[in-house]
Amino acid sequence: MSAEYPASREVPKKVNRFKVWRQTRPFWAGLFTMIGGVPIAYLPYGDMRLGNVTLAMKTTAGAGALIIGVLLITLGLTMWFQPLVRVFAGVATIVLGLVSIPVSNFGGLVIGFLFALVGGGMSVAWAPAPPVEEKDAEHDGHPEASSEAGAEPATEAVPTAVLPEQREAEHQATETTIDANGGRNSAG
Repeated sequence: MSAEYPASREVPKKVNRFKVWRQTRPFWAGLFTMIGGVPIAYLPYGDMRLGNVTLAMKTTAGAGALIIGVLLITLGLTMWFQPLVRVFAGVATIVLGLVSIPVSNFGGLVIGFLFALVGGGMSVAWAPAPPVEEKDAEHDGHPEASSEAGAEPATEAVPTAVLPEQREAEHQATETTIDANGGRNSAG
């Protein structure tokens, strides 16, 4: 194999369906959000045992912490399966992460809080990739000429924006209709 022929053209392409699914939605944002919801929901009800000592983290706001944790897990799944509402889900995740600080043992011992904030921020910032255009020409196994080899880059004709035609006034403006923009409704 030489430097002229990239290896990716010789290796048969197998489409990884999970990779394609993952790249069309805020996958990591949803994962971080769900990971953040687990300690927020679990820690108020969980017990830690260190030898003979039991450390109980039970609080009076345990129901609130459970609701916040379940909502965070639900928002993470929403980011995965409804990527159109990613901004709402991200903002709701950030708000719930902030609310979990006083409600759920400092946001699940700060672990759940940080995961929720990172997941919410990633969800708000995520944008879908532009669609990839397929080339019509088939490759014959030879690399295409590059701009470094002296070939001129292909230029495309960029269509200009088409302006809508202006309508003529259907009737003459009188003294009473001058203030009303010729009698036309300004909303339409």
